[in-house]
Order: sequence, then C-alpha cells, then structure tokens
Amino acid sequence: MPTDRPTIGDVARLAGVSKGTVSSAYSGRRPVSQDTRARIFQAAETLRWHPSSPARALATARTETIGLVLARNPQVIEADTFFARFIAGCETVLAPRHFGLALHVVDNEAAEDCAYQRLAAGRADGVILLDLSAHDRRLKLVHELGLPAVALGSGSHYEGKLHGASYVYCDDSEPMKQLVRLLARRGHTRIAHVSGPSRYVHTRARRAAFTAEMEAQGLEPGILREGDFTSVSGREITAELLAQDQPPTAICYSNDLMAIAGMSYAQHIGMLLPRDLSVTGFDDSDLAAQLSPPLTSVSTGAHERGRVVAEVLLDMLAGRAPISRGVGTTRVVERDSISAPRRP
Repeated sequence: MPTDRPTIGDVARLAGVSKGTVSSAYSGRRPVSQDTRARIFQAAETLRWHPSSPARALATARTETIGLVLARNPQVIEADTFFARFIAGCETVLAPRHFGLALHVVDNEAAEDCAYQRLAAGRADGVILLDLSAHDRRLKLVHELGLPAVALGSGSHYEGKLHGASYVYCDDSEPMKQLVRLLARRGHTRIAHVSGPSRYVHTRARRAAFTAEMEAQGLEPGILREGDFTSVSGREITAELLAQDQPPTAICYSNDLMAIAGMSYAQHIGMLLPRDLSVTGFDDSDLAAQLSPPLTSVSTGAHERGRVVAEVLLDMLAGRAPISRGVGTTRVVERDSISAPRRP
C-alpha cells in the first residue's frame, strides 16, 4: 500500500549521501564528518523523517569514555613518569563521575588516525590531545569526526587553528629561563640544550626560551641538539657533546630520562658531577631526587594538568563552550647537580 511517509532513501538523496552514511550518522557505527552529519540531520528535519528508536538511542547514547592516543616511543611512556601522573590526574575527575579512560599507544600517523576513527565510531565521547604540534592536523581530524577535544599546549597563544577544541596551556618558557640564569650565576658560559622533537609546541617554547635567555645573560650562543626523549638519545648526544674540543660545562635536558642517561655516561667516562659537568632535567621524576648527585629539574605538575584537562572536557560534554585555560604548575626544583664550573 503506497505511503507518503519519507524514507531513509529520501533523506540520503536530499543530503547527497548514501543510505549507509545516513544510518552511520545516527548509529555511530562508523565515523561521519561533522559537516556531513549536519547536512543529514538538516535533510531529516526538512523531510520530517525520524530514525527508528534503536538508531536514535545509539546516536544519543554516551559511552562515558574519554580517549587518549599517545604517538610516543613505548620506552618513553614506560620510563617517563609524566604520563602516569597525568593519567592519575585525569582519573581523579573521571572516576567519580563514572567515566573511563581509553588509552591507545601508536607508532605512526596512520595508526593514530585509525585510533581516532575507532574512538569516534561510538567508543568515546571526547578526546584529550597531548604533544601538541604547530598547526596540529589532529585538531581538524577530531573536529571532522565530531569528537569534542581538549588540547594541552605550552604558552597562552596557539599558532594554529583549534577547530572548536578547548585549549589548556602551561608555561614551559619561564622555568627554562630560570635554569639558564641559575647556571649563568655560577659562572657557566658554554651551556648546551638537548631538546625533544622539534615538531612539538613545548619543544619550541623551551628551545626559544633557552636561546633568548642565553642572549639576555650576554653569553655565547647556546649549543642546541635535538633528542627524542629516550635514554638512548640522551646518552648518544651527551657523548657527542663531551667529545668536542670545547665541550659544554652544563647541559639542560628536556626531560629527566635523557638527563639521567647523560649523567650516567659522563660518570662512566670518569667525570665528577657537578664539578666537571652541571646537569638539569625537566619533569622532576620520582628518581630525580634519589640520584647521585640529586638532579635539578622542573616540576611540571602533570597530575594537576590531567585534572584540569579532564574537567574542561567534561564541561564541554555537558554543553559548555570551548575555552582557553592556563595551568600554573611549572617550577624549578634546585638540587646538587649544578655548581660552578671547574676552572682550568
């Protein structure tokens, strides 16, 4: 018997998509871009078509899960306490509200994209973006997938487009400047900085601060090397630096793992720390205070960062607009790994 009631096919034709895409927009079984989803919903409203009750329930259901995808070397995640502390901070907010955290560790962009697509296909309500890079492609990706997102960055201004994500930031620049000042006051003039990968916003902020403060102190240009946050890169770069005709008398590493490996190598070749070499780290891991000598480092307040990021994301899921919010957690923790340089 003929009927004038609109069908899913009518919605698909008006929206310019397939019936399968209309079904996915409502069921969440596979990712549909935000623009396409909006076009489908507008077509359905125009035609006064309503999905079946099961499809509508799937479309509006919450998973009560937050996604976190880490594109990092597993060695770094295993050894760097930042991630454990950050996740613990997230859980202090998520667990009382009965939300879970879905963690994915990947080793390439293709795997990273697949992880976000799986999260968008009904496995997560929103995502947290760490290790933000300049003009980060993930911000556009999660926006197109319809995933609310909070990005953790360095500095109050992000040079790229946030695509509707919230932005939580901290100051990595000032503590790096403080480290250079501490070393300069003790008489160091040849100072090296071993950074993380240059694509990261926090790497660029720390490196720029290091260079600017060396100039402000009237010192010769600092020696810059790029590591990858692993102990292997810390050891190899330290070996290269100390083999120079005029090696640095102090090295500022961009995480504790590289700093500890550098200290170990320097002691292995017979150097006395800090008399022969002053060393600083970043992140203030649990091991930093137990070393010989104890490591001067920067406490990043990873637990507090995780707490704030989780709060902001849950606020977005409750309907609040995206925001930018600073977290003032970084501070220099001075210990015995720095001293005046040894005089010839």
